Amino acid sequence: MVRALNAGLKKAMEDDSKVLIMGEDVGALGGVFRVTEGLQTEFGDRRVLDTPLAESGIIGTAIGLAMRGYRPVCEIQFDGFIYPGFDQITSQLAKITNRHRGSLSMPVVIRVPFGGHIGAVEHHQESPETLFAHTAGLRVVSPSTPNDAYWMIQQAIASNDPVMFFEPKGRYWPKGEVDLERPAVGLHASRVVRTGTDATLIGYGPMVSVLLSAAEIAAQEGRSLEVVDVRSLSPIDWAPILASVEKTGRAVVAHEASGFLGLGAEIAATLTERAFYSLEAPVLRVGGFDIPFPPAKLEKLHLPDADRVLEAVDRSFGY
Repeated sequence: MVRALNAGLKKAMEDDSKVLIMGEDVGALGGVFRVTEGLQTEFGDRRVLDTPLAESGIIGTAIGLAMRGYRPVCEIQFDGFIYPGFDQITSQLAKITNRHRGSLSMPVVIRVPFGGHIGAVEHHQESPETLFAHTAGLRVVSPSTPNDAYWMIQQAIASNDPVMFFEPKGRYWPKGEVDLERPAVGLHASRVVRTGTDATLIGYGPMVSVLLSAAEIAAQEGRSLEVVDVRSLSPIDWAPILASVEKTGRAVVAHEASGFLGLGAEIAATLTERAFYSLEAPVLRVGGFDIPFPPAKLEKLHLPDADRVLEAVDRSFGY
C-alpha cells in the first residue's frame, strides 16, 4: 500500500500542477512511512513542502491554498496527532463551501495513517474516523488494499470537496496487485469482496483482512460468510450492504475503533431500519474496547481478531 499510495500521488501530481503535498517530514525524509519518498526530488520543494510541527497550521495553510485554486494533500504524521488540527478541519474546512453557498470549493485531502498493529506508543495507534464521519461537509474514506489505495487517493484529490483519507497503517506493507488501467469502483462505493450465504461480515480499512481471515476459517467449518468492504465511511454506499444482508439474514460489523458510538452503531441502526424483515438476528458489533489505546504489549487483546468476529457470528446463530 505504501508504494501504491506513492504511485497514486505521483500520478495526481503529474496530471495537475496545482496538486501540492505538505506535512511534517514529507519532503526530504519521504514521510515516516515513506509514502512520499522521492516526490520532493522529482517535483521540488515548492510542491512537496516540509512544514513545521503544527497540525493546525498545516490545515489552515491548506485551506488558504485551496481558496487560491490549489489542491493540497496534507499528511498527518500519526492518527493521534490530528487533534491540534481538529478545529480547522471541523469548524473551517468542513463548513466553508456551505458558508459560501457552494461558490467556493475546498479540494483538500487529509491523509491520516490510522489504526493499530504496529506496536507503537500512545497517540500513534488511534482510530478517530467516526469524529470526522459525523461532521457534515467532509468526505471520509479508507482503502483496504494497494489497488484501492492507488485509485482512491487520485479520486480523493480530484474531488472538489474535502476528503479525510484514512490509511490503515497495519496494511501498509502486505503486498497486492494494482490495476493501473482503471479503478474497480468509484471513491464512495461499497464492495462485496467475498461471497457467502450464511451471514455478512462488514468492515473497512484494517478490518477487511481480518474479516476475510474469519470467513476462511468459517468455510473450513462449513459456514459460508460474505464480506463487504465499506470503503467510504461518509457517505456510505448502502446498496451492496443491504443486498448482502437481505440475502444472508445476519450481519456482524467490525472496526478497530471503540464500539460506543462507532461506525458500527450507524451501520447496525440503518440495517435494522431498512432490512428489518430480512434479519434473522440482531446486527452485532465487534470493536475495540472503550478505553484509550493500550500499551503495545496489550494491543492484540484490544484489537478485534478473527476469533472475536467468529464468536459474534456464533452468537448471531444462537438467536
